[in-house]
Amino acid sequence: MLDLADYHMHTKRCGHARGEMEQYVEEAIRKGLAEIGFSDHLPLVTHRDPGLTMGEEELPQYVEDVLQVREKYPEIAIKLGIEADFVLGYEEKTRRLLEPYDWDYIIGSVHIIDQWEFDDPRQLETWDDKDIDAVYHRYYELLRASAESGLCDIVAHCDLVKKFGHRPQADLRAEFEETAETFQRCGVAVEINTSGWYKPVAEVYPAFPILQILQRYDLPLVISSDAHAPQEVGRDFDRAIEQAQKAGYAETVIFSGREIVERRPLPDPVECQS
Repeated sequence: MLDLADYHMHTKRCGHARGEMEQYVEEAIRKGLAEIGFSDHLPLVTHRDPGLTMGEEELPQYVEDVLQVREKYPEIAIKLGIEADFVLGYEEKTRRLLEPYDWDYIIGSVHIIDQWEFDDPRQLETWDDKDIDAVYHRYYELLRASAESGLCDIVAHCDLVKKFGHRPQADLRAEFEETAETFQRCGVAVEINTSGWYKPVAEVYPAFPILQILQRYDLPLVISSDAHAPQEVGRDFDRAIEQAQKAGYAETVIFSGREIVERRPLPDPVECQS
């Protein structure tokens, strides 16, 4: 068994994932993962879009579903997580949605820049009129605000803004440094998210130079697939471990009750090949 966890996995409740939860669990068992966590999208706090997230009325049943599948598969640790979009000005509404449940971890993400859902393929053409450098600067401002809000424990795909291949002309190293310092001050972990290799940008989240900066600030690390289908669970963890080790990481962290409870050494990437 691999001493690894995949904490970023979705369910069909979000409207853009497929497969049954049991299939995700069975794929994780097949790949020898020590534990997993479901982290479907928290209901949107600004509007309703069944193609992006579950509705508020579905959240209690989502939690119950995770607890039930945990009971069904005692041979693997299954954690209760959620991916909570950070939307500036809606922090208290987000907090109210999260408070009733005993999360093992909350993944924070930024998919919305000032009411613009920048990573939604349905809005790809809206990039045409944007100042790319300004978009990047605003994205990182919001990413830092998400950490400072205290709403999350793990920051997701911290260069998601590159998803469609738009690249800034400005030198953003100072922006990355400030973001890493903020993450360190706020006590959040970061993830290597392997789904980036399968997006138009065809590059892991985060890019290697950013990962090096995160490591230099000694930010705790998890490795995630961001699975939206069962076969994606644990996908490319061997490649992710190689990136992590090259950047100087030697371990990943385990969450329970919104706290880091264990640190585990990274395995040999060869052990993760399937």
